[in-house]
Amino acid sequence: MAPKILCVAEKPSIAKSVAQHLSGGHVQIRNVPGNQFVKNYEFEYAFGRPWGNCSVTMTSVLGHLTGTDFPVEYKYWQISTCQHLFDAPVITSVDKDKEPIARNITQQARFSIALFIWTDCDREGEHIGSEVRKAALEGNPRLDVKRAVFSNTERGHVLQAAQRPVALDDKQVNAVAARIELDLRLGAIFTRFQSLTLRTLGGDSFNDRIISYGSCQFPTLGFVVDRYFRVKNFVPEQFWSIKVMHRREDIDVTFLWRRHRLFDRMSVVLLFERCIAAGLAKVTKLQKKPTSKWRPLPLTTVELQKLGSRFLRMDSQRVMKIAESLYNKGWISYPRTETDQFDRGMDLRAIVEKQTQDNAWGPYARELLNGAFREPRGGRNNDQAHPPIHPVNYVAPDSLEGDDRRVYEFVVRRFLACCSDDAKGESTTVEIEYGVESFLASGLLVLQKNYLLVYPYDKWESSQQLPRFTVGETFEPTEANITDGETSAPGYLTEPELISLMDANGIGTDATMAEHIAKIKEREYVMTQSSGGNGRGEAAGRGGRGGRGGRRGGRGGATGIGSGIQHFIPTTLGVALIEGYDSIGLETSLGKPFLRKEMEIKMKEICAGTKSRNDFVQETLEQYRDVFIRTQQQVELLKAVSRLIGFW
Repeated sequence: MAPKILCVAEKPSIAKSVAQHLSGGHVQIRNVPGNQFVKNYEFEYAFGRPWGNCSVTMTSVLGHLTGTDFPVEYKYWQISTCQHLFDAPVITSVDKDKEPIARNITQQARFSIALFIWTDCDREGEHIGSEVRKAALEGNPRLDVKRAVFSNTERGHVLQAAQRPVALDDKQVNAVAARIELDLRLGAIFTRFQSLTLRTLGGDSFNDRIISYGSCQFPTLGFVVDRYFRVKNFVPEQFWSIKVMHRREDIDVTFLWRRHRLFDRMSVVLLFERCIAAGLAKVTKLQKKPTSKWRPLPLTTVELQKLGSRFLRMDSQRVMKIAESLYNKGWISYPRTETDQFDRGMDLRAIVEKQTQDNAWGPYARELLNGAFREPRGGRNNDQAHPPIHPVNYVAPDSLEGDDRRVYEFVVRRFLACCSDDAKGESTTVEIEYGVESFLASGLLVLQKNYLLVYPYDKWESSQQLPRFTVGETFEPTEANITDGETSAPGYLTEPELISLMDANGIGTDATMAEHIAKIKEREYVMTQSSGGNGRGEAAGRGGRGGRGGRRGGRGGATGIGSGIQHFIPTTLGVALIEGYDSIGLETSLGKPFLRKEMEIKMKEICAGTKSRNDFVQETLEQYRDVFIRTQQQVELLKAVSRLIGFW
């Protein structure tokens, strides 16, 4: 009788897809008692050494099997006991609704010689794999435990992963376990403290209000509040400039002042009068040179979220949900990656070839294969786990629902653009001296659109061509005048800007940023408004009033490129929380990114093996303990700011 291998995936869709590929379609499907979504797929498969020909049972979990919580004696909310949660014991157990799934794994493991884990290849997937391992070892402590390394569910890739099992990475497991414990402790401590402290200010209607805290959500909210005050407290400043226009060969050429603008009107008037007194302008420089617009870098998770918000007008959580679905169905690669460079060993032309059958971008893909293909540019990031996001198989866009189709189309067009040549053009610059001042005029002629033919999300258009000028010639400008204007306030924070700030400050990972943004909306700390891009518009989200306070301060056109974009505005509750903690004068305020950024750095150190899980947890708890004690001591400041802003 052939030995048995138990394979466990992170999701039912992955289990089904992998089972179909490994079995060649010859598979028996059995239900799992107690859960309608999880199935057991039974088939035969020839693994490499040491397993060889085996009987396989492929099943799955539904994400995490376990949850972490405090014992029942710590369930009661009292301000006096909040601090006890820094040292309280924590219990990890199988979630009630996941018990049938864990039981299935334990039972199947009893008759197996090995456990082959097929969870996603990231930190979270590694931890889920450890949960699967624990359930399996309860059924058979002698199991050989391995995991598959894969980034998509394309058949050839799955078959290759099945032949190259590796060990589970316990360093990543420990990093996630530490993060789960810290999120539990810190979330419970500060949520209970600020809920019990501040809900009394809101009257009877807020007796049950939970004002929740998260170590990633608060810095995210802090970015929104900071931009809000920059907009609110902005004072416009008047400026003046000089503009020169000359008409030649029926073309009106505008020369812009090299100084750009000055904030003193009298100075501008004096300089303008010198220009007029000179009478003639002299051409001092004429330059024509080739120029290029670089094709985009390969696609990362952060870029997918930012560009999905900007070009597809979806929030980042929606974009990631769709990308996960496309990955589970085998259409695109794993959508959670920091890598922006393709491995030189990848057969990118084979991926391009799969796209030649499409009516919209198929002709462009054929042109790439006929000689226009270029090796993609390489960025600076490589997470050593997954390639950049790219299409794995072709699916006719008509077979996908509206938003799914738009995300898939974006991924395909981005990949084809990466494999293209840069757009080519010619730039012309004319510099003149008028009086003692210098002015510039420039023009652009796009000669070869190249990647822009398939990637309409980038814009690069020819400007009006400049007439002929000669260095040393003089002419009397057709028109010269003084212009004025006012500086304008920045817009409220957009989602692409917010994701960029989170990424630069280490708030969350590429895989969790969308969740943190969704949380601050769900908790009514911010609301969103839609506008045409100028930072103004009608409120479109939930939440209270705007806060008050006084801080200082292409070929085949792509579908779904709109003009509106979402902006974030803090509610009064959101403003009160950030302003309240800032008023306490903490060295590292909870509304700033520094504490969480340090946590992310230390988690990477655990993954690298340079820091232990216990050291990381204890160091972080001591930092937050200091913050908590200081907040307790100055809680009246937190209350005072909340009353002043009047969020209830």
